This record gives sequence, C-alpha cells and structure tokens, in this order.
Amino acid sequence: EVQLVESGGGLVQPGGSLRLSCAASGFTFSSYAMTWVRQAPGKGLEWVSGINSGGDSTNYADSVKGRFTISRDNVNNAMYLQVNTLKPEDTAVYYCTRAVIAHGAYYFGSWGQGTQVTVSS
Repeated sequence: EVQLVESGGGLVQPGGSLRLSCAASGFTFSSYAMTWVRQAPGKGLEWVSGINSGGDSTNYADSVKGRFTISRDNVNNAMYLQVNTLKPEDTAVYYCTRAVIAHGAYYFGSWGQGTQVTVSS
C-alpha cells in the first residue's frame, strides 16, 4: 500500500522558514517523480514544486520560485520542501504526491494527508 506522510508544518511569522518532509513507503520511491501541492483556505489546489525520480531536475511555481527548495533522499525514501521568506499567502495545507512526468508535465497519483502551514504575526 502506498503511503505518503507529511510533517513539519506549523505556525510561523512572516519572513520565517520551515522544512516540510514527506515520508514514503509501499512503492519503489526512486522510480517516481514527486511533487508538492497546496490548498489555501477557501481556494483550489495549487501545484507548488516537483522533482524528478533522480532528484536532478526540479520545477517551481512562479509564486514560490527563489523562496522554496525541493529535494529528495532516495536512500531514506523521503522528500523535502524548504520554505523560506514565508508570506501570509503561503498559508495552506501542503500535500506531497507521487507523480509521473509525461509530455513535460507532472501527473499526480497518490497523495498524503497534508501538513498545515500558517503564516501569521
């Protein structure tokens, strides 16, 4: 059974940082791309960042480029999102997803339960 478990969210002041983690199990982690997707209160899903299976290619939404960094550890079956210079508009539930890359796009598969990030003073 595929399992994705996010952690690391919390309440942080504007300008602060967090490191989100996603622990994966139940599948060959190193064979899949992975992504982060978020959902702000009352809004739809927003793709945030993606990383290929080998970890040598990453992509970011314009809204987070230069502030967020995605990475993965294929030995320990984990993915991370370092989020810096947080803004109130980054407040959302952050989900990790398993994905495949086809025709230059990420196609989402399994999702975790999410971790809440709240940016507020």
